[in-house]
Amino acid sequence: MNDLNQKILLTKEGLTELQTELKNLEGFKLPQAIERLANAREQGDLAENSEYKSAREDLMFIEGRVEELKDIINRAKVISNRHSRKNIDIGCRVTLHINGKKDVYTIVGEWEADPKQRKISHSSPLGKALLGKKVGDRVEVAAPVGKIVYKIMQIE
Repeated sequence: MNDLNQKILLTKEGLTELQTELKNLEGFKLPQAIERLANAREQGDLAENSEYKSAREDLMFIEGRVEELKDIINRAKVISNRHSRKNIDIGCRVTLHINGKKDVYTIVGEWEADPKQRKISHSSPLGKALLGKKVGDRVEVAAPVGKIVYKIMQIE
């Protein structure tokens, strides 16, 4: 992901989330951070002004995130939701059978991956194993506890 010309794969929903975050940062958080820094600057000697240092760090973090989001959005390639449902691709919701239980995952680009929301990257070991597979296929993935076998039950 270090190649500055490399496209970043995102679902439409993922792109919308990033655009919303950018709008929030530019419209609210950045002006607040600038105002906080200005107020802290008025408190006197900057060398011993912990509020100024904290405000400056916050502003730098927000500015960095704004630049990162702009870069991601500019390089984004939105993945079509029109997949065949026959084979797993980025954007698919997949129901898997694992050790007697069912789990549902969504295959997404790297920037959208969020295991807590059951969104796994297409470049993760499980994501790589699932791409191109169809209902009924089994995939085997190496894990710290050993190999795990997943059976594909449904593709949406």
